[in-house]
Amino acid sequence: GMGKLLAEARLVLESEKQAVLHGTHKRILPGVSLVLLSDVISAFTNNKYTQNLSSPITFIFSHHVMSPGPTQKVFCVFWERSQGGCGHWSTRGCRMVTTTDAITICQCNHLSSFAVLMDHYNEELPGLAVITHVGLGISLLCLLLAALTFLLCKAIQNTSTSIHLQLSICLFLAHLLFLTAIEQTEIKVLCAIIAGALHYLYLASFTWMLLEGLNLFLTARNLMVVNYSSVRRFMKKIMFPVGYGVPAIIVAISAASRPYLYGTPTRCWLHTGKRFIWSFLGPVCAIFSVNLVFFLMTLWLLKSKLSSLNSDVSTLQNTRMLTFKTTAQLIILGCTWCLGILQVGPAAHVMAYLFTIINSLQGFFIFLVYCLLSQQVREQYKKWFKGIRNRRAESEKYTLSSKVMSDSSRPSMVRGEIK
Repeated sequence: GMGKLLAEARLVLESEKQAVLHGTHKRILPGVSLVLLSDVISAFTNNKYTQNLSSPITFIFSHHVMSPGPTQKVFCVFWERSQGGCGHWSTRGCRMVTTTDAITICQCNHLSSFAVLMDHYNEELPGLAVITHVGLGISLLCLLLAALTFLLCKAIQNTSTSIHLQLSICLFLAHLLFLTAIEQTEIKVLCAIIAGALHYLYLASFTWMLLEGLNLFLTARNLMVVNYSSVRRFMKKIMFPVGYGVPAIIVAISAASRPYLYGTPTRCWLHTGKRFIWSFLGPVCAIFSVNLVFFLMTLWLLKSKLSSLNSDVSTLQNTRMLTFKTTAQLIILGCTWCLGILQVGPAAHVMAYLFTIINSLQGFFIFLVYCLLSQQVREQYKKWFKGIRNRRAESEKYTLSSKVMSDSSRPSMVRGEIK
């Protein structure tokens, strides 16, 4: 209760400690979470002089066994009151003499309420920001091309295309907002709104991914059925209420219960404290698990179809293409975020790079699988390019004929003037 409340208070470092910290950890961002390691000790005396003591007071704290990692720092702190009855942890006048796994010795030149805190920092890996920006830039371009294709290509417009389109739009808006506004932390209210918008857009993206998995499974189940009307009616009824309604409900409940946890000092995203991040990770993990089940069930259905098809070459080719797209679907929807969950232990940095590279190129994979690898879309692209070339040729032909007529009319005018 009280320990959690005190641990959530902010920590104010002295300028000297800030300089040392930034000099030692040049790639470390400001601390994002505090852990109260020890009990809070309050020291009082009858002497009215309790500040700037000539002999510092030594405190010995016992705490839970811990071994600070490279992105963790232990501080000796005291509770400093501020105007308005609030307060914060401060390191002013205190220093850490030594620390072990279970004991920390501190010295302070004043009396107050003291404790030992451990601050967790985020380490920014070199080149990761560049990879993110380049990858998301490529992804944005591919998502825009994919969305235009789904809108303009009449030959492929169906329920599946509608789901592809909504997924592309949600991912495009989420990535665009992430690139342009994730670090706009100066205005807290604006940062909270940005965090809420990102929360909704990424949840909507994952919900449409879930609908992709469901639609793929239903398509595989009805592969041998000529009439898909029942599947189409079912998907049309549920896809928009589920795709946009469920994320809205989750974000509304999260914002109503803990609005102050939208936005952090360094990023316009969700706070990791109070397990608030699980309002995003929980649905994501659930969707990934369900999509994995859909994937395995789809593979089982396709295996049965392949074993029963011997003579129908056309259907066999369609089934194999669906199998390939199912595998690609797992790569697009699963592997990227699975790598994000696996960012622990010695391989955390490697997983961070893999996660960033693959996840930032998700739009490219969508454009590749749903557009470039679709024969209907490629044929439509050829028609469009052929039409553009024909119009350009006609335009050049018209310009040339106009120039010839203009040149041929000039001599006659000159001859008329001579006569």
